[in-house]
Amino acid sequence: GGDHTITYPILQALAAKHGPVGLVHVDAHTDTGDTALGEKIYHGTPFRRCVEEKLLDCDRVVQIGIRGSSYDPDPYKYCREQGFRVVPAEECWMKSLEPLMGEVRAQMGDKPVYISFDIDGLDPAYAPGTGTPEIAGLTPAQALEIIRGCKGLNIVGCDLVEVAPMYDVSGNTALLGANLLFEMLCVLPGVKTM
Repeated sequence: GGDHTITYPILQALAAKHGPVGLVHVDAHTDTGDTALGEKIYHGTPFRRCVEEKLLDCDRVVQIGIRGSSYDPDPYKYCREQGFRVVPAEECWMKSLEPLMGEVRAQMGDKPVYISFDIDGLDPAYAPGTGTPEIAGLTPAQALEIIRGCKGLNIVGCDLVEVAPMYDVSGNTALLGANLLFEMLCVLPGVKTM
């Protein structure tokens, strides 16, 4: 539900309980902007605010599917300076993400991890119902590989954001979002699956 701003207060609450958490972030955008229209809190800034408040264990942050136009010649510089691993969409094209998720599991270790999944991480051919679509994104199969690849991690919470059903008369975006949330519930610690 909602826009990506919702992740910011969730991570405030989780960090109050667990300390800084790792983050598996699937998105077309890094959401580390500083301001927009003079506002410091909006859907493109939550992870910068989280860094500033030390809510994230920055050595355990991975951003997957990042792409899209930018006004900056080095749009991922801020993320790399914080220690984030940025996996641009083009590094994911036409291949399985199972090997990547093996690396992510090793990076996350056994400390608390949060999964934040922006539906625009997927290509708009599959999920057009979002406010900021970007071409050349991930496939639904890759989304499943990412989520299922988190099984066994110490997941303390998850979200799926930016679904805007009114932009998709087919209903496919909402269906995809609901299925991805179900998959996230299935990889939570202690959940028994067949």
